[in-house]
Amino acid sequence: MKKNFESWLLTMKDSIATWGYYTDFEKVYENVNKLKVELNILNSLIGSRNIENEFKSLIIKYPEVIKAIPILLAKREKEIKIIDSKETYVFNFIKMNYSVDQYALFMKNCGLFDLLQNHIINNLVDYVLGVEVGMDTNGRKNRTGDAMEDLVESYLIRAGLEKDKTYFKELNKSEVEKKFGLDLSAISNQDKTEKRFDFVFKGSFGEIYACECNFYSGGGSKLNETARSYKTLALESKNISGFTFVWFTDGIGWNSARHNLEETCDVLDTVYNIQDLENGAIEKLLNIEERIKGMLKV
Repeated sequence: MKKNFESWLLTMKDSIATWGYYTDFEKVYENVNKLKVELNILNSLIGSRNIENEFKSLIIKYPEVIKAIPILLAKREKEIKIIDSKETYVFNFIKMNYSVDQYALFMKNCGLFDLLQNHIINNLVDYVLGVEVGMDTNGRKNRTGDAMEDLVESYLIRAGLEKDKTYFKELNKSEVEKKFGLDLSAISNQDKTEKRFDFVFKGSFGEIYACECNFYSGGGSKLNETARSYKTLALESKNISGFTFVWFTDGIGWNSARHNLEETCDVLDTVYNIQDLENGAIEKLLNIEERIKGMLKV
């Protein structure tokens, strides 16, 4: 039965945040610990009244401390480019490629001497811990996608499917063809790279379901691109025998791209959100096959 799109859209969720969504502290601590020795050496410069000369002496004696400098500026790159009116510099923070004086100039002009000398901070390890927490928030977008995949996977397992036996994670189109003996040549490579599905699961009657998962808490052009892409995929795959494309998506971001989403739903019956999963969407797909199988036995 075709869904009532407007009613269905109202069931979209505003968040999919799990306990570890906001900050990956394990990763934060790991990144800080990698530089803990170097940061503690640099701590000796805090409050120095002769910081420039002390810094020069420090990096001559402990040249390895330079690898901790980029994170003080919230940078992970090991090379930092600086352009001024006289010259373009590309400072290397693995192995010094300029003089000690020029590295001191970098520290001064980027404001790091002032940060250390004037006791704006008391401990670089604590400071970098804060920097890492701030930078980790950039990973939330990826964690949203991972959280949706984890959620879908939990419902695949609840439906009685078993990993690497009746469901598979991250299979390319060619891998699906080889594993299940399907011809997916009708599915184009819209972005010039081979299509990869988040999950592929096998029904009890042999039907192959290839799935995509995503969650959008905010709007943007990406949603329209995704909906159009999956509409194309649905149309291309509808006549492939034994193959069904399934799209699991959610998020109130779809309110800003409702028309493209509705157009995709018009040609793809197997679009489900989290509420659908809670109501047994995967089980219903598998039960449809069971009913067909039973009818054939009669």
